[in-house]
Amino acid sequence: MPLGMDFSPPFTMLEEKDSAFVVEDEKSEDLNDLKPVRKGKPPRHVSSLRHSISTTGLMLAEAELSLDLGVAGSKSSSEEKTELLPMFRSGSCAERGPKQYMEDEHICIDNLIQHIGPASNIPLPGAFYGVFDGHGGTDAALFIRNNILRFIVEDSQFPTCIRKAITSAFLKADYAFADSSSLDISSGTTALTAIVFGRSMIVANAGDCRAVLGRRGRAIEMSKDQKPNCDSEKLRIEKLGGVVYDGYLNGQLSVSRALGDWHMKGPKGSACPLSAEPELQEINLTEDDEFLIMGCDGLWDVMSNQCAVTMARKELMIHNDPQRCSRELVREALKRNSCDNLTVIVVCFSSDPPPRIEMPSSRVRRSISAEGLNLLKGVLDC
Repeated sequence: MPLGMDFSPPFTMLEEKDSAFVVEDEKSEDLNDLKPVRKGKPPRHVSSLRHSISTTGLMLAEAELSLDLGVAGSKSSSEEKTELLPMFRSGSCAERGPKQYMEDEHICIDNLIQHIGPASNIPLPGAFYGVFDGHGGTDAALFIRNNILRFIVEDSQFPTCIRKAITSAFLKADYAFADSSSLDISSGTTALTAIVFGRSMIVANAGDCRAVLGRRGRAIEMSKDQKPNCDSEKLRIEKLGGVVYDGYLNGQLSVSRALGDWHMKGPKGSACPLSAEPELQEINLTEDDEFLIMGCDGLWDVMSNQCAVTMARKELMIHNDPQRCSRELVREALKRNSCDNLTVIVVCFSSDPPPRIEMPSSRVRRSISAEGLNLLKGVLDC
């Protein structure tokens, strides 16, 4: 099974002057009083990377962006700042685990423009990632993996309204799979995708795969598991005439949203308890957002969000390799007796490893910070 698409273009780096001289004491005329003061936060130093990891440099100056970012009027040199955009690096690992067959699929595209073509109307350099947990065969997961991005970028609402384009693409992909006469349309798949343009990231989820953001050691959940016994999902199912029996939708399926499974759905376009419509969550990435973990339920069944983030951060601090990091997460899940297929993607937003978190020394006695508690919780969970 393919382990995702791999692109390794050269880095695009921009040199910038990160300091200027100012007079600390206006009354002093001694040049020794001149001290460098940093203007904004300079980009991190680019470390050497393994060639096996797909890498795309995306640090651009504001003046070079062709889009209107809402900045009006001219600025003095002291007010100009550099827009630091994420540098996408990803690694993935997929293992059959104790199951007889491997039904997972995934995709990693670190350079969306290079993948689609320079003539595309993508607003900013971006990336695309997806995890597809199949069931009842591999046809649905493979079909959605191969076509979901095409349905997104070809939608009439892309890129002016990306959220609507993503939702529409999930439904169109589901309908297109139903029309495939050569495929087993009774097979199904969950679908978790993340699309990033500049600092804007939109995560779409239909099923029980999960995306978790690592923010300076703290786990931020970027998707919600859609299970039939979830209160909101159970209410939706029952309103549409379905039932939840022992945690299963109509006693058959352990998820409440999926693509495919057309033996459980009505005519195309009709409302049914099993929905292919994704739930979306959007976020603007900051300097504190270090990496994203995307995994199927085989990972999250045996590992908490915080444990995964703590473990991934520790690994990245050691070797700064998202490929090895994803492999270690899979190995840890197998050690914890995960009974499912395992697929994990780790996406880094910087060329540097996560920095060591150090508490400033103080004579004042302080209690542990919230961030420290999260780190401690992750260590204990692991």
